Order: sequence, then structure tokens, then C-alpha cells
Amino acid sequence: MADQNIVIEEANGKAGRAAFVDLGREFAASVPHSVPQIRSEQLELIDPGKNPFFGHARVQLFIAYRAGKPVGRIAAHIDHLALELPVEQGMGPGTGMFGYFDAEDEAVANALLERAEAWLRDKGMTRVIGPISLSIWEEPGLLVKGHDHSPMIMMGHDPAHYQPWIEGAGYGHAKSLLTYDLDISKPFPPLIQRIVQSGERNERIRIRPVDKSRWPEEIRQVLEILNDAWSDNWGFVPFTEDEIAYAAKKLKPVIKPELNMLAELDGRPVAFMVVLPDINEVLSRTGGKLFPFGWFHLLRALGNPKGLGMRVPLMGVLKEFQSSRLASQLAFMLISKIRENANDLYGSTRGEIGWILDDNKGMIAIADAIESKINREYVIYEKAL
Repeated sequence: MADQNIVIEEANGKAGRAAFVDLGREFAASVPHSVPQIRSEQLELIDPGKNPFFGHARVQLFIAYRAGKPVGRIAAHIDHLALELPVEQGMGPGTGMFGYFDAEDEAVANALLERAEAWLRDKGMTRVIGPISLSIWEEPGLLVKGHDHSPMIMMGHDPAHYQPWIEGAGYGHAKSLLTYDLDISKPFPPLIQRIVQSGERNERIRIRPVDKSRWPEEIRQVLEILNDAWSDNWGFVPFTEDEIAYAAKKLKPVIKPELNMLAELDGRPVAFMVVLPDINEVLSRTGGKLFPFGWFHLLRALGNPKGLGMRVPLMGVLKEFQSSRLASQLAFMLISKIRENANDLYGSTRGEIGWILDDNKGMIAIADAIESKINREYVIYEKAL
């Protein structure tokens, strides 16, 4: 039976967005191993005037109240680009989404999910997937494995009890996203070293760092490879021109050329690997605050991420090469060179690769070959409306 004391209201405008973010921060603060994020960044992600995701999406934020006290939140949204995708890729016509899910108890969880479902149904949606907050490129999935350690940069962290609440509301498993933990203080196995050495002897192949003096062109090249390489993947939504420009602006401060590289074949960029220093390690020390001294620690870490872990959020090889041995060779060459630089230049000992789709056999084989281990799993759920 529904709890009649729960009232769900739309969170609109600047004040509504601030209340939505601050409530989420309160929930996160109570979750073990959660890392406080920068509030201004969180506000920007749900601001239609700043996040280009809103250029192809419709979003509604909701806050649940009980006796006047905020006790939960959720976002319901429709990505119009996702509606154009083939159904077999996980989205397609009639698919809406929910995200930014937090609830004080199961009654609140049910009320929030029902409200998001009603909003999506009213907009003509016939299916809902989530949690996805907000874009598939931002924070997809609910953490179901790996609650015992803190997340790396740009990764969600949910309490374990959200899983039974969502599943109890009639949601089934749609897709798992995996992350792999890697000890980067030691060389790769001999077989992988031989594959890398063979590629290094191939005069057609060149592994080079990104050129930050040509940053707009370089990030465009990376994202064009990404759009091609991932185009058949489950949940793939292509980057728009505005999103490419936005990504270029947001990523530039955290990009170290020696950790972010392109692979060229006969002078043509055909593969890439993006690596981000784990500034969550800094944010955990500053409480997510930039003032009075948090900014100093953050800037110092961005300039010289000494000892920080490294996350690989994105890598890809052009689709035309993916069925060839060259694809894995290029991947091993990129990973090997960046591993070496991260360890030698910054003293990093830990890397994390992900997300990787649970049916991406090629990437899973690469992760296994370099002796990395699954350390986190996120699940995207689905439900018919």
C-alpha cells in the first residue's frame, strides 16, 4: 500500500536544482566509501543552460517529501537520440530513463519510481531503463558489487540496499557494466610483452601522445574514433557537436599527454586511450570543497598527479579493424606505454579499466590477458510501462 504521507514535487528552476543536488549530497555523505564531489560541477550537469545533453533530451527532476522533510529524489528523462537507435542496442523507440535515484526507505523508493514511470508513460514511453544519470556517458548503472572501496573519478557509488528496492519494484536486469582493477607497478605477462614488441617493430604503427597545443582537433579525433568504434555497442548514443566541444573544455585540465595517446596506422589515427588521474583521492581529503584550501590541493594534483590511481574510462579501435589481430595489438601497445608512463613518471601503482559491457568479449579478453580483475559491477535495469 502506498504511503499517503509521501508527497512528490517537481524540482524546477535554479532553486529546485540546488535543492535536488544538495539532497543527493546528503544521501552520499551517509554511504560508506562515497567521495564528495564538487557541488558546482553537480549543478552544471543538471542545468539546461550549461549541459549540452539537454539539447537532445527532456528531463524532469522530482523530490519526495514526508511531513515536509525531503526524503528522496529521482530524475525522469527522455534522450531523443536514444529513441532513434536500434532496439537490439538496448534503447530505441519508446525507451525512457530514470536516474539520480536516492531514497530514505523502500516506500519512498517505490513512490519515486512510480512517479518517474508515470511521467514517462505520459510522454508516450513504453519502457524505462535506469539508473542513468543523466547521459549514458556520465553515470550509468547501479553499483551492485564493489561497495567496500571508493569509486574512481566520474563513477557512481550507491548503497547496497538500493538493489533490492529497485528489483522489488519490478525491474529486471538489462545490462551489467564492469570495471577491472590492474596492478600497474609490474610489467605485463611475457606473451603481451612479445605482442607489444612486435608492434613496435612495425614501421606502419606509431603510438603518440595527444597534442594539447591542438586540443580541439585532437579531442574531436578521439571522439570521432569513439563514435565509430562503439557504434554497435549496447546503449551507445553518439556525441553531438556541442557535446564534443563541451567534453573538450571539461577534459582539458585533467589530461596529461603522456597518459592519453593515439595509435596511428600509416599516419592515420585508428585507436585511442583516455586515462584520467583519480582526483577522487584528492576530493576525499578536501570533502569536495574548493575553499578555503581545497582548490590548492586539486590544482596541485591536476598539475602533478603523483601517486594517484589512474582510470581508463574510454578506449577504442576503428570498427574496420576490430575483427583483426591488429585491434588487440594496438590496445596492448597503448595500455603498455601508458602503464609504463603512469608508473615511471607519477609513481602510480593502480589502474582501473571501465566501464566494460558484460558481453564485450574483445575487451574482456584484453582485461584478462593483462591480469586485471573485476572489482566493481554496475547494473542497468529495465521495466515495461
